[in-house]
Amino acid sequence: MTTNASRPTNGARRCSRPAIAAIAAGLVAIAACGTTSSSSPTTSTTAPAPGYAEKVGPVLAELVESMQVPSAVVVVRSPEFGDATFRFGSRVLGGEEGPTTSDHYRIGSITKTMTATIILQLAQEGQLSLDDPISTYRPDVPNGDNITIAQLLDMRSGLVGYTENPVWQREIDEDPARVWSPDELLALAFSEPASFPPGTAWQYSNTNYILLGLVMEDVTGQSVPELFQQRVFDPLGMDATVMPTPDDASMPVLYAHGYQFGTAEKTFGPDPALSAGEQQAAADGELLPADWSGANPSIAWTAGSVISTADDLVVWAKALVDGELLDPEMQAQRLASIQPIDPAQPDGPAYGSGMIRGSSYFGHGGQIWGYESQVIRDPETDTTIVALAGLSVSPDGRGPASELSRVVRVQLSET
Repeated sequence: MTTNASRPTNGARRCSRPAIAAIAAGLVAIAACGTTSSSSPTTSTTAPAPGYAEKVGPVLAELVESMQVPSAVVVVRSPEFGDATFRFGSRVLGGEEGPTTSDHYRIGSITKTMTATIILQLAQEGQLSLDDPISTYRPDVPNGDNITIAQLLDMRSGLVGYTENPVWQREIDEDPARVWSPDELLALAFSEPASFPPGTAWQYSNTNYILLGLVMEDVTGQSVPELFQQRVFDPLGMDATVMPTPDDASMPVLYAHGYQFGTAEKTFGPDPALSAGEQQAAADGELLPADWSGANPSIAWTAGSVISTADDLVVWAKALVDGELLDPEMQAQRLASIQPIDPAQPDGPAYGSGMIRGSSYFGHGGQIWGYESQVIRDPETDTTIVALAGLSVSPDGRGPASELSRVVRVQLSET
């Protein structure tokens, strides 16, 4: 007899242990589980798969199985190393149809890269200054006179993330369909004291990017979905990518369902791993993850609500890292803002203006109830890696996408 682990629910990527561990590992995370529909690499042409793909394919398949991921797609696009696509599992747990690169996944905090890009565009156009205090737009922000737009972009405001709140996490479990307003999210964040004075340290916080969403609406008089469509999706031809309105929990056709083994409180708490007994039950197929695909994403808004596909994210990775939507001066300023998360480790992971840098790769990862994702690009080798998974966290607490993309990165480095 099989059982579901929890009710479906919704949420945004928080700075939990999996997130930080993934950043430290080289960028962000993504989880995997289930059977494989295709453990062999495929290519967009009739040419043989590149050598690295033949080696890494079986390793990815083993990871997907061990992490119990219902579906996963990993795409590598590289003129230097060769292109390959890996597809595992099925769109629906136990189904017959495997995922494709055109299937929709919720991409969580990869949304932040788009939010930051729009803010930088507005600064480039003179509609705002990165030195503006957030109090100019939101007088209710604690210590807002001393927190700049740039500090929000760089995760150096000191404002606590609303997703850290266990009471909020329990509310998500109780009502996954609830539509949350930005003001409700900010009220949760502002109820806690700041973690540090602005600009003195780094802390991942979704609160920063909710505020940036409000700023862009205030400055332009347009809605967030309009801004994303006009400033990001349309210029790049990302026709399959959507920023939903807060009351829209639907998924476009076709989509991979998103699953989660634990409750929101467990999955996004300090220790997301299931108990030893639950892990064994999951491995034996006696404990199945719950389908959280339809949970309302308003909890993430401009911090993590976008829905996309692997194909579109390949386009986005190049535009983001190569600066296709910014002028050269603003792109240079964006790259210069990427500073080490820990000053004591100058060669460690770095963050700035909605991008993470790890080794030679730039990008971001994302996690939202039921899904985890990663987009990274090495501009030196013109290599892009996109990993999407229909599972938030593996039973043993791993993030599937970071595990899958890490394996690919390591293999490419040895090629």
